[in-house]
Amino acid sequence: MDPAGLIGLAVALGTVFVVMLIEGTPPMAIVLPGPLLLVWVTTLAVGLMGHTLKDAMGSFAAVPTALRSKAPDPSGTIETLVSLADKARREGLLALEDAARTITDPFLRSGLQSAIDGTDPEDLRMMLEDRIASKRRLDRMHSKYFHDMAGYAPTIGIIGTVISLVHVLQNLSDPSKLGESIASAFVATLWGLLSANVVWMPLGSRIRRMSDLECAQMELALEGLLAVQAGANPRLVGERLRSLLPDDARGAAGEKKAA
Repeated sequence: MDPAGLIGLAVALGTVFVVMLIEGTPPMAIVLPGPLLLVWVTTLAVGLMGHTLKDAMGSFAAVPTALRSKAPDPSGTIETLVSLADKARREGLLALEDAARTITDPFLRSGLQSAIDGTDPEDLRMMLEDRIASKRRLDRMHSKYFHDMAGYAPTIGIIGTVISLVHVLQNLSDPSKLGESIASAFVATLWGLLSANVVWMPLGSRIRRMSDLECAQMELALEGLLAVQAGANPRLVGERLRSLLPDDARGAAGEKKAA
């Protein structure tokens, strides 16, 4: 599990409340039912208006996975593919039947099984690329859903502030409560900005980042599978796959290989 998402959310919200205490404002001063209801419920509602019910359910279902997911380890995948290439080169593709059943990565397992079944290399590439593109497209939609709500929330917060200010202006006859009423009026704007920049936008970015990492891992597996199917030299397979990694990941993969 990569804790960055949960840590970031906890630190961001905690900092807001700590600053309120430092400034002498009790945190409960912003916990007002009206602004909370308006900002959160209305943002969810208008987010649903711009998408389908299936989009909304899929986007929220993707949140726990995105927060709990661990960044893929390319070095482990490379090691697996190199060992498969070595076995296939010595014993043939059919000898990989047992190895295919032990692979935990569903994308790599199904692709290897298709290669063992004799799928044409071009057809195998097309099929796996389509799966990657389909996943990327779905993840982009989930990410966009939360980014859209991040765009709606601040404006809805302003609407809440305007509604509250209308009420303030209707009750100017009691100056003693004027300051408190105006302060409460801006709570909706605060929640709109806070929800957009601390919840919705980071969630959308998190989903997109994890998707990019997972799709890159799938593309790495794709190139490795095609090399295994072609009977490539295991050492060259490893070098080829490591060359596809960014510099920092390539160094980690090289260190793991040396160890």
